[in-house]
Amino acid sequence: MLDQAQHERVRIQRHDRDVAVILSAEEYERIRQLRINELLRLSQEASREAQSRGLTQEILQQILNDEQ
Repeated sequence: MLDQAQHERVRIQRHDRDVAVILSAEEYERIRQLRINELLRLSQEASREAQSRGLTQEILQQILNDEQ
């Protein structure tokens, strides 16, 4: 099973339902990096949108201070 996972994802089923997937460390890292990149992209997009609507570091700091 581990050898097979080096070449393709291996689905583990119980009672005809998928319960787990085994994949190579390389594939796991590739997927993880894609998710990190998407999170960074969305964060940057949200930051640009907030700035275009007038949010400054000072205003953000005030908001965060008020929340504490």
